[in-house]
Amino acid sequence: MVPPASRPLANLDSQADPDLVVGQSDAMRYVMFRIEQVASTDATVLLNGETGTGKELLARAIHNRSPRRARPFVVVNCAAMPATLIESELFGRERGAFTGAHTSQMGRFELASRGTVFLDEVGELPLEVQPKLLRVLQEGQVDRLGNPRSVDVDVRVVAATNRDLVEEVRAGRFRRDLFYRLNVFPITLPTLSQRRDDIPLLVQHLVAKLGTALRKRVDTIPDEVMRTLQGHSWPGNVRELENVLQRALILSKGNTLSLGDAWLPVLDNMAGGGESATLTDIERRHIVRVLSGSHWRIEGAGGAAQVLGMKPSTLRSRMLKLGVARP
Repeated sequence: MVPPASRPLANLDSQADPDLVVGQSDAMRYVMFRIEQVASTDATVLLNGETGTGKELLARAIHNRSPRRARPFVVVNCAAMPATLIESELFGRERGAFTGAHTSQMGRFELASRGTVFLDEVGELPLEVQPKLLRVLQEGQVDRLGNPRSVDVDVRVVAATNRDLVEEVRAGRFRRDLFYRLNVFPITLPTLSQRRDDIPLLVQHLVAKLGTALRKRVDTIPDEVMRTLQGHSWPGNVRELENVLQRALILSKGNTLSLGDAWLPVLDNMAGGGESATLTDIERRHIVRVLSGSHWRIEGAGGAAQVLGMKPSTLRSRMLKLGVARP
């Protein structure tokens, strides 16, 4: 029997549909409308959005809805590659092209033949490498290091950035001509705080997916827990939400999701507690917030103790020690 202040977990099977883009908010409906518009073409797409908003998931959605879906989807994290190696990784090299190059190697663009290359954090691409990327976009050719002859490639490029590329161009850190080539079809991803209505769907989807991976079955999400999650600012967006839920699943006892109190102090500090805030201050603010959300009810289904994942007696003890009293 489902407790009155709880909701059962919906049947969202992420394993059956790994391309699932969760969200029914107006912001996400518009993003998906834009994706449907461009997916069937070979146009270059530029995904703009903060870290953790799901840019790679949407890049895969574009690829999987395109005529290239049966061909490779190759991910390149431009921020993770050493500047000394990124050129050979992207465009390939011949044996002996530089010290240590003992074998020839195909670049990522050749590996993605007739498929899609996803350039994540393209704003981090070194300035000296940008002309070669421009050549791929303009001519469909790559120049392997150590090879005087160009190699033809047939790839679709989807790029993503959390930087303001217009400002990067003004500052001289990004080529203007490359920006125009990448910005053929821009799509801006909303932050999680701009799509709060999607949080219940995302929570249910992620709890189902993570529960399978952790071999942890959770059937019920209390309404108070959901309200707490919806009330957070989520500076780390969907990625932060996923990490929080993973920890919450580990901490939860039984089949009902509880948040516990191990992760929220960190979030409160990030959300504006300030570096000078003590752990005690952060804990006090969090307990007050949860109590306010439960109308200062401590015990029972949906009570603050259940949301915090602790016994009512433990919560009362913490309230006494922290000087927390109902106003």
